[in-house]
Amino acid sequence: MKLNQQNLHRLASEVQLPAYSLNDTRQGIAHIGVGGFHRAHQAYYTDALMNTGEALDWAICGVGLRAEDRRARSDLKEQDYLFTLFELGDGDDTEVRVIGAIRDMLLAEDDAQALIDKLADPQIRIVSLTITEGGYCIDDSNGEFMAHLPQIQHDLAHPDAPKTVFGFLCAALEKRRAAGIQAFTVMSCDNLPHNGAVTRKALLAFATLRNSNLCSWIDANVSFPNAMVDRITPMTSTAHRLQLADKHGVDDAWPVVCEPFVQWVLEDKFVNGRPAWEKVGVQFTDDVSPYEEMKIKLLNGSHLALTYLGFLKGYRFVHETMNDPLFVRYMRAYMYLDVTPQLAPVPGIDLTDYKNTLVARFSNQAIADQLERVCSDGSSKFPKFTIPTINRLIADGQETKRAALVVAAWALYLKGVDENGDTYSIPDPRAAFCQALVADDALITQRLLAVEEIFGTAIPRSAEFVAAFEWCCNSLREEGVTRTLQRILD
Repeated sequence: MKLNQQNLHRLASEVQLPAYSLNDTRQGIAHIGVGGFHRAHQAYYTDALMNTGEALDWAICGVGLRAEDRRARSDLKEQDYLFTLFELGDGDDTEVRVIGAIRDMLLAEDDAQALIDKLADPQIRIVSLTITEGGYCIDDSNGEFMAHLPQIQHDLAHPDAPKTVFGFLCAALEKRRAAGIQAFTVMSCDNLPHNGAVTRKALLAFATLRNSNLCSWIDANVSFPNAMVDRITPMTSTAHRLQLADKHGVDDAWPVVCEPFVQWVLEDKFVNGRPAWEKVGVQFTDDVSPYEEMKIKLLNGSHLALTYLGFLKGYRFVHETMNDPLFVRYMRAYMYLDVTPQLAPVPGIDLTDYKNTLVARFSNQAIADQLERVCSDGSSKFPKFTIPTINRLIADGQETKRAALVVAAWALYLKGVDENGDTYSIPDPRAAFCQALVADDALITQRLLAVEEIFGTAIPRSAEFVAAFEWCCNSLREEGVTRTLQRILD
């Protein structure tokens, strides 16, 4: 059955449907970066609240700033912006659910002014973001906004025809300021430490260059809550679409597949109202820091610890690495010995239980999470997920070989060929730059570790880490992944 509003009540009985009338909703959130994660997370929570009869004025208008967002908009529009949330797990605690929280989607390419007008509409009270770790244009080596980037310079020169998230946010906020309309909350839902503070820093830096008066108004009137977000959401494949159609009879051009687990910890800092997400499981707190450090260092850090090694070994799915006992032993050693001693107590969380849950989640066979997805954008992920752990190990005089193996695996992964001789492309916007760093085996250490925006300054200055990194690189080349893991774990 083709998914659309007309066919909703003709779907199979096990498919859960919106409990609200789509025609009764009004848009209160604009979300920039509609992808799998947003739909499995923020849209999921908003839909759950709407199903209780609340928050019907908090429906979502999607926003696409990239040319590749056109396909997403086309798929959603053809099915009245409905999509299926298809949970996949090894147990029986999964659901199939049609979500109606997204009610429209605008493309910057089609009409920049229409998008600015939408963001300036008083009904839009939250603008949320999933624009990837690299989308904030912050130099990880010094924490400064990269105003020199061509797209940023374009937006400063053409404020009425922006291309970037910062250009559109400033154009809309300028219009709201001029009209006396209350500002919106800017809510980052990306996986990066202190995501709200990073968003604030980037937007204020851009606004300062555009208009100092606007910058002062944003500083005084816009809030930027920090958030910790979590749900494993693989790329939707043709196999997933066929599985949904075969098992549940739903013909969905762009379903979202995800694990049953979901978590959102959010600072309650909203300047213009918010949905009562706490009624559907969102945890509000005054300080997200311990939760985000736990998640970023343990979950995202462990993902990177596994993913490049797994790819070099020839695996292509996360659960394949977890079927290998050596990888599980290595993941546990990294979590328990390298990361956990660095973490502050996390209110309401038993860290041992959390780590065991991560092992179970990564082992999920049904979800078939692609290693390629986790491998992507390594140059942006390393400074946020792994380098802080390494820096702390160095500062505390701790063993660094397990953590050095993560970096060494990435270095060899960047060569584009695994230990079976199979070649692959590198999904990273800076792929050519990164691959050039590792082209000459004899120069990898001095070229790769010297990239300050990725590795900072402490790592290349640590003789102990450099020696551990070179040992790991040599072992991976000469002995392979399995033997290297055995040597490190023995």
